[in-house]
Amino acid sequence: MTEPIADAGGAARGTQTLMRGLDLVEALRDEPLRVAELARRLGLARTTTHRLAAALVERGYVAPAERGLLTLGPMLLQLGFTAHRRIDLVRTARARMEALSADTGLCVFLGRRDGDHSLHLDRAAGRRRLEVSTRPGDRRPVAQTGLGKALLFDEDDSGLARLHRATGGSDPAPWVAAMRVNIARGHVIHDSVGHDGIRSIAAPIRDVSRGIVAAVGIATAAQYLTDDTVDAIGPRVAATAQAISRDLGYSESDPSVPAA
Repeated sequence: MTEPIADAGGAARGTQTLMRGLDLVEALRDEPLRVAELARRLGLARTTTHRLAAALVERGYVAPAERGLLTLGPMLLQLGFTAHRRIDLVRTARARMEALSADTGLCVFLGRRDGDHSLHLDRAAGRRRLEVSTRPGDRRPVAQTGLGKALLFDEDDSGLARLHRATGGSDPAPWVAAMRVNIARGHVIHDSVGHDGIRSIAAPIRDVSRGIVAAVGIATAAQYLTDDTVDAIGPRVAATAQAISRDLGYSESDPSVPAA
C-alpha cells in the first residue's frame, strides 16, 4: 500500500526543519550569536529562527548566554564525550593498516605513548619473508623507535632532549635537530640502533582534540626500504595516519578546536 502524498510532504517539511536546526547549531560552532544574526546567516525569518532556537534550548543543544547571545549547549558536550569514549582506536585503524600493508607488502604497526615508552597495540602482517619481531603489548623507549619518535611530534626541544638523554644519549642537539627534520617532513625515517638492519617509517595520529593519540608505521629489513623506496612509501604512511586521524574526528582546518 502506497503512503499518502500528504505524509510525504510532511516528512519533507520535517526534514527541512531538522536541517535548519542543524544549520543553526553549526552556525554557533565558532562564536555565540544573537537570534537576529543567526537569522541573517541562515537566510530565515527571525520568528522561524527564534522558534528553532527555543526548541534547541529546551533539548540542551543550544544554551542562552549573556547579553542575549546563544551558544552551544551541554547536550552537545555530553554526546561528543560519549562518542569519543566509544571510539576503539585499534578497530578504527585496522582497515587502513591492512590496506597499507597490502599496498606495500610490509608489516604495519600501531602504537600509543605510555609515559616515556611506546606501547604497540596492533600489527598487520606483510608479505615479506623477513618480519620484525615486535608484537602487540611490547614496550620500547619512546625515543628509540620510529613509531615512538612519531609520538613526539608535539614535544618542545627541551622535552625531546630529556627523552634522548633517558636512552643514554649524551649530546642531544644532533638528535633534536634530526627530529625537527622528521617533524617538518611529516613522518619519521628511522634506522634502528644496534645495527640490526631494521628501518622504519612512521607518522602521528591525532583525534578530535588535535593532540597526538597514536602513531602508525612500517618496519622491515633495510634492504626492503632503500632511499628510493622510502621516498615513495613515506607519503603513503603519512596519508594513512591522516586518514585514521580523520576517522577519529580530527580536522586540521577546524578553528573551533585549539591547536595542541
